[in-house]
Amino acid sequence: MRRSLSLGTINKIDKSGLLDILLDFPVQCKVAISIADKVSLPASFKDITKVVFLGSGGSAIGSDLVKSYLYFESKVSVSVIRDYDPPAYIDNNTLVFVVSYSGNTEETLSAYKSAVELGGKVIVVSSGGLLKECALRDKEVFIEVPPNIPPRCGLGYLSIIPLCILAKLGLIKDVRDEVIRLSSVLESLRDLNLNPHIGQKDNIAKHIAFRLYNRFPVIYAPSIYFEACAVRFKGQLNENSKVLASSNVFPEVSHNEIMGWQAERRILKNVSVIMFRDNFINPRISKRMDIVRDLIRKRGVEVNEIHSRGTELLSRIFSLVYIGDFISFYLAILRGIDPTPIDNINYLKQELAKGKLNS
Repeated sequence: MRRSLSLGTINKIDKSGLLDILLDFPVQCKVAISIADKVSLPASFKDITKVVFLGSGGSAIGSDLVKSYLYFESKVSVSVIRDYDPPAYIDNNTLVFVVSYSGNTEETLSAYKSAVELGGKVIVVSSGGLLKECALRDKEVFIEVPPNIPPRCGLGYLSIIPLCILAKLGLIKDVRDEVIRLSSVLESLRDLNLNPHIGQKDNIAKHIAFRLYNRFPVIYAPSIYFEACAVRFKGQLNENSKVLASSNVFPEVSHNEIMGWQAERRILKNVSVIMFRDNFINPRISKRMDIVRDLIRKRGVEVNEIHSRGTELLSRIFSLVYIGDFISFYLAILRGIDPTPIDNINYLKQELAKGKLNS
């Protein structure tokens, strides 16, 4: 049964208070700057030729955003690794961000140990846990972020802090002013288009959430700049809304996945497409998206388009992330599900812990 999106219903279902964290996200982005400003870096952190991020799940998506944002700017390679083992190319010219909000992510702890052994210049970003203990023991740079929120909700800390650190090292331009403007864009978006007080007609997140109810979401992003936005939205639909979803990026969609829209209509009837759009991307990508959108609609599938906000790249990236976060929240409420608990993930960790005890 589909629930309403009234404040009364939201307060009844959102028992863990995720809405308050979403509403506070623009502030989190500014707080991230102040945290990064207090970090002292060793004089040995020079001659960096590679940047590697180690992390998993909600703690890694911030790294994806950094990589997307720096795609056409960074003069050094940027990689995001989600695994137990880091790449062998880590050396003493590699800056390694080890990111785990909880500090207890199994894969990240394993990768941290190997990164230290390989001689990487390590910076740990976490709210505490075993990773903090390891970093302090090994005298690695440790940046502590505020605790007590779900890891996926710490995106501002886990993306903006690394950007500020990279700027401190002279690897990229100073982003602090851009982050302040980004926060203003998000505040305006929240107050005018996303706040629960705003009805479905003027609330883009509520409108899309209704369109996705009892549908399989397929998310498309326009170019490498926004690929992380689509991956983030998929992950938020998984963790907050408790639904399956898929994501892909243009122009690659038009070289392979486009053929999948010839599937039987009985399969396509329960699919809904969300296209992230941006006015500043390569016009040939925009043309490809227009063609694929029209092709999909001819197959009887609904396509919803969401446009980025702001003019600077960071604002445009984060505006799509913020809209997607609210959509996933409202879809959870429509489904009558508290968006915060992650029972299946906790079960998996419990089963893995049994394996450790038996080994």
